[in-house]
Amino acid sequence: MTLSATVVIAIASAFLLAGAVKGVIGMGLPTVSVGIMSLVVSPAEAAALLVIPSVVTNIWQFLAGPRAGQILRRLWPTMAAICVGTWLARLAGVSLLTPAAAARATVALGIVLMLYAAIGLARVHIAVRSGDESWLGPLAGFATGVISAATSVFVIPLVPYFQAIGLDKDDLVQAQGLGFTVATLALAAILAIDGVLNLGNVPVSAAAVAPAVAGMAIGQILRHYVRPATFRLCFFIAMFALGAHLALAHR
Repeated sequence: MTLSATVVIAIASAFLLAGAVKGVIGMGLPTVSVGIMSLVVSPAEAAALLVIPSVVTNIWQFLAGPRAGQILRRLWPTMAAICVGTWLARLAGVSLLTPAAAARATVALGIVLMLYAAIGLARVHIAVRSGDESWLGPLAGFATGVISAATSVFVIPLVPYFQAIGLDKDDLVQAQGLGFTVATLALAAILAIDGVLNLGNVPVSAAAVAPAVAGMAIGQILRHYVRPATFRLCFFIAMFALGAHLALAHR
């Protein structure tokens, strides 16, 4: 990766903005940072830079709540399925996070961002009965792993599933922290095996923790002054526009 001044500024800005989004609504760091960085680097390189900031901020988010143990016991089948889906996607050749597949990965990333934004803008509310969690949770986790391996984005269908199983606000934030941590580590494993994540980009990924954490602090302050509904609307519109640009620019 060539770290020109433009690339460095784009990476720092991506994590600062992504951290701010996460500080306001409890999610968005992987989605926003990868989406913005993919304007200047390949999705595979963006995913490699995401690893350390994502793990640090999401472990923090998971452990900061009061019911980490209960959430882990409830959601471990979904977490295991994320790992299986990510690994099997790589074995099946579904993963696009390689230098040779950069253009296809960018298009796939754009489509996923548009889908994610469309679901958010539609405000679809789905309820999952507790008896269906035993099979639907692993299915959602597996699908999330496959999509993550292809695009480095792991919000679909994981976040809609978490929203559908009746978690309260605090538990939902913790569950997202757990899910994003597991998805990031599973993604990091296949990136390391494929040589995309290596000692060369670890320092840059580590340095990106600073703007990500600073952004989260800013976002937590903004949360007291910005209506969450208005912020979410602007967030999803921006994600749809970014996804459309990535998908159409690499047709």
